[in-house]
Amino acid sequence: MNSSPPAQHPLRGILLFMLALMLFALLDATAKHLTATFAVPLLVWARYTLHFLIMLIFVAPSMRAQLVKTDNLSLQVVRALALVGTTGFAMLAFRTMPLAEATAVLFLAPLLVTLMAGPFLGERIGSGRWLAVVVGFAGVLLIARPGGALNPVGVAWALGGAVCYALYQLLTRRLSQAEHPLTLLFYTALVGTAVMSLALPWYWVETSPEPLQWLLIASLGFYGGVGHFILIRAFRLAPASVLTPFGYTQLIWAALLGWLVFGHVPDALSASGMIVIAAAGLWLALGERRRR
Repeated sequence: MNSSPPAQHPLRGILLFMLALMLFALLDATAKHLTATFAVPLLVWARYTLHFLIMLIFVAPSMRAQLVKTDNLSLQVVRALALVGTTGFAMLAFRTMPLAEATAVLFLAPLLVTLMAGPFLGERIGSGRWLAVVVGFAGVLLIARPGGALNPVGVAWALGGAVCYALYQLLTRRLSQAEHPLTLLFYTALVGTAVMSLALPWYWVETSPEPLQWLLIASLGFYGGVGHFILIRAFRLAPASVLTPFGYTQLIWAALLGWLVFGHVPDALSASGMIVIAAAGLWLALGERRRR
């Protein structure tokens, strides 16, 4: 395994990290557009199948058996299923919610990781981290406030995605110490493809998509697969404590694409909620950096 120093090129790592976040925002915006026409399970299947094919073509020939070698197969499968759940719930949320608001609720995941790290990883949760979690949930209430314009079903889907993503992050933290990062990436693609292929016959469309729609559907796998590959490269060039505070730039991409593609601008209270969630997450990230 290549174990080059992770902090060798921090600036390059930050740039790659932000490029990956842009690709993830493009994936979300494309998925939101496609959910108006196609079933979500079909789109989830396409996202993981194209990701799987990319790894078979560009990674498998060089890594061979090393790509599937693991001592934690059950955890690999659970982790992959958590990411599949994140993708499915997120797409369901994008179908019924504006892009920026749905993305903000999904960004509760780091706060949920803080709550779950105690029982799952044995980490101590200090008063500052508890305060950040409470503030983050207050931000969600500003976005999904009673009497607001958002669909409560969409908010529920987004919260489900946040829970799945928090579980995925916890398992990633546990497995990353023992597994090759590309093996982690491969199992997410493999399990996602296998599970969603089983569901595909029930959701296949009678009318074939038009050529441009096929291209957009295929782009989901490109954005996801290439985005995660770039993310791995970023974390090899810069430590997590440096990169994590930049993660909330995805909210900016989501708001920008929501405005440019869908003509949606968050109202004042929703924008305040997004800022509150981002601030709580940044507080946690910077606190983690100080502890390290």
